[in-house]
Amino acid sequence: MSETTGRILVIDDEAVALKNLLHILRKEGYAVTGAQSGQAGLKALADHGFDLVITDLRMEQVDGLAILRHCREHLPDARVIVLTGHATVSSAVDAMKEGAFHYIAKPFRLDEVRHVVREALELSRLKRENRALRAQVEAQNGPDGGSVRPITQDPAMTKLLETARQIAPTDCNVILSGASGTGKELLARYIHAHSGRGAGPFVAVNCGALSEELLANELFGHDKGAYTGAGEGRAGLIEAAAGGTLFLDEVTEMSLGMQVKLLRVIQEREVLRLGSTRPVKVDVRYLAATNRDLPEAVAAGRFRQDLYYRLNVMHLHLPLLAERRGDVPLLAYRFLQRASQAMGREVREIAPEAMALLSAYGFPGNVRELANLIERGVALATGDTLGPEQLPADLRELRVQTYRRDPDALLSLEAQEADYIQWVLTQTGGNRTRAAEILGIDRVSLWRRLKRYGLDG
Repeated sequence: MSETTGRILVIDDEAVALKNLLHILRKEGYAVTGAQSGQAGLKALADHGFDLVITDLRMEQVDGLAILRHCREHLPDARVIVLTGHATVSSAVDAMKEGAFHYIAKPFRLDEVRHVVREALELSRLKRENRALRAQVEAQNGPDGGSVRPITQDPAMTKLLETARQIAPTDCNVILSGASGTGKELLARYIHAHSGRGAGPFVAVNCGALSEELLANELFGHDKGAYTGAGEGRAGLIEAAAGGTLFLDEVTEMSLGMQVKLLRVIQEREVLRLGSTRPVKVDVRYLAATNRDLPEAVAAGRFRQDLYYRLNVMHLHLPLLAERRGDVPLLAYRFLQRASQAMGREVREIAPEAMALLSAYGFPGNVRELANLIERGVALATGDTLGPEQLPADLRELRVQTYRRDPDALLSLEAQEADYIQWVLTQTGGNRTRAAEILGIDRVSLWRRLKRYGLDG
């Protein structure tokens, strides 16, 4: 029997496809019921309770969207996976709007089906077994209380998630890199949730938000009397993360002195509270994130090489939202659901004109900026549709700019990079901070490239 149990209903009006899916899932040990039409699927849903529904999108009379709406109204705890042989962004958006857990295009890969089914049933099991944990997950991951799985249909991002899922159980330390707002903490939570530590705590700390003294106190804790005003002893965040995961955000902002102390904790698997002489053993996995060029920071002496090697057992890099534009509609509707629920609003649609503006925008703030734009739009919407008038004026007045090089010129990689950097600087009116955000690098990295290419004059 599969480790993750649950009742599954498969609905598909193609007999061969239905038979194949039933065979695959029963071979995995799941309890599966089949229905060869949407009507038969609705009858099965009325007669039995299911933890997961897998439905074809296009069926006569009762299609997959109708099944989705029925499940949303009558089986809110059930997860729904949509299959379709006619995959388009619009059909994916329709499915996500109706609350689909995942969207798979035919012909599907067996590994993908097994993986998504296992993940959906895992979440259903957690919901049944521990309602209190669900409340905690909702507080951490958004008001819809859904999966911590980042939403995507981008091939590169999908491959990144597959790698993250593969390394999650290994307990190795991981560095997550990427520009601000690309979703590094969400990916860290995804790794934690699918590791053997998923039932343990996930503790996050922003290393760039605190001074060295405050960060030391937060991470290591202190004994009573360790300093003036320390009337009571307190465990630090490292101890609080015991049995779970510690997420070190903006790790490159940590001072060299703090890096030495953290290195010792990782190596010795013990922490010494401030003012104490007795170390405390800790069992913690470390996930670190940065929006900077970490190897460059090591080479410049701003980050310790030995700590880098301790943390960089695996390295995952998150792409810019501009590099996965096909995900903008899906993400926009996911954020629309969350914001509408959080604000008690009934905003269910994004007008085509508004979506066109969002799809054309460069998103220097990446996924976080998109979430903020949608939240703002929901707050301002007067009906059930978020229109272009609810988006900021500067975005509505956006003129889409496209970088083009001379098609007859065969440039070296460096020459093309120099040409593109110069174009971005021109578009930003010479604003280097804005240019660095668009390029997905920090100002120091931009400055080095300008020097290298002679563009800093």
